[in-house]
Amino acid sequence: MAPLRMPVLRGSPCLALGAPQPGLRARPGRGAAVVRAAKTADGPSVAIAGVTGAVGQEFLRVLKERDFPYSKLKPLASARSAGKHVQFDGQDIVVEELTADSFKDVDIALFSAGGSITKKFAQAAIDSNCMIVDNSSAFRMTDGVPLIIPEVNGEDMAGYKVGKGGIIANPNCSTIIALMAVTPLHKAAGVERMVISTYQAASGAGQAAMDELVLQMREFLDGKEVTKEIFPLQYAFNLFSHNSPITDTGYNEEEMKMVKETHKIWKDPDVKVTATCIRVPVMRAHAESINLQLKNPLTESEARAALNSSPGVSIIDDRENNRFPTPLDATSRDDVYVGRVRRDISRGDDKGLDLFVCGDQIKKGAALNAVQIAELLL
Repeated sequence: MAPLRMPVLRGSPCLALGAPQPGLRARPGRGAAVVRAAKTADGPSVAIAGVTGAVGQEFLRVLKERDFPYSKLKPLASARSAGKHVQFDGQDIVVEELTADSFKDVDIALFSAGGSITKKFAQAAIDSNCMIVDNSSAFRMTDGVPLIIPEVNGEDMAGYKVGKGGIIANPNCSTIIALMAVTPLHKAAGVERMVISTYQAASGAGQAAMDELVLQMREFLDGKEVTKEIFPLQYAFNLFSHNSPITDTGYNEEEMKMVKETHKIWKDPDVKVTATCIRVPVMRAHAESINLQLKNPLTESEARAALNSSPGVSIIDDRENNRFPTPLDATSRDDVYVGRVRRDISRGDDKGLDLFVCGDQIKKGAALNAVQIAELLL
């Protein structure tokens, strides 16, 4: 694939990790930033590529929840979905076929149509001065393409604005959820090594996987042979290694995404990251067990204080009642939930922590993060 031809973007120097980001404001209560506006004649025109998928539908909900300013919304999908209708902001809008000409009147395009589709149409969008926010892995590790979690490294978008063609990548959902929780601790004490075990929901494999999980549960409880079209193994009442391809190292691609993306987002190739990613029969929120080896001491109370002051992070850590984050707590919520914050007793110092994290894969792990990126483009 030929390299993308993107305009040179110039902006202010990068800010320190964790510093407040320009244009990033806390929404009422706890949580991530929000731009408050609505449909407006001078707002950007917005396209959603892959609008009929699970993340595409979530894009619509999040744009409305956050009153994203827009002048026009263009829903795009494959030829087989063209002509369908979507509901948005009181409007009934016809879905158009995604083509190279789709972006001539679009300022911001939110892509969740798969990496091959992004690669096929990205240059046409950029040539039309459209700014792409892409949810696929197509350009995440491409030099010069920012990989952004707004609360973590929004400063890496300096110089990217509406009216300039370019592409910004949304990280992998598991990476977003992990780094939302771990970056405040990294800022406070420095992470030397991170060991992650993920428990990933059906939503990560799309709406079809979610539908099949429901079907399998019904079939299993009825004593029937379960349908296995999305995964080769039974998903209901079972768990198995993440279905992404295994690499030469023995790690699967999902695990290696977490390693490589953490290095890029933190700008620290020396931090040691290892991951084991597992599919579990949960509908749409991922859980992660994380062990940290720190460069400097950090007590449990200091860790909780750092987490508690971080936008987009909420703590559920009630030892007395054995109440900690669950996927249901995070489902359809903006925040990433953190609990089980405890000193690593395998060490004889305060340089080790364990924590348990839950976040909605479709929302903060995909659509919300992308819309927050789009807000920073305004």
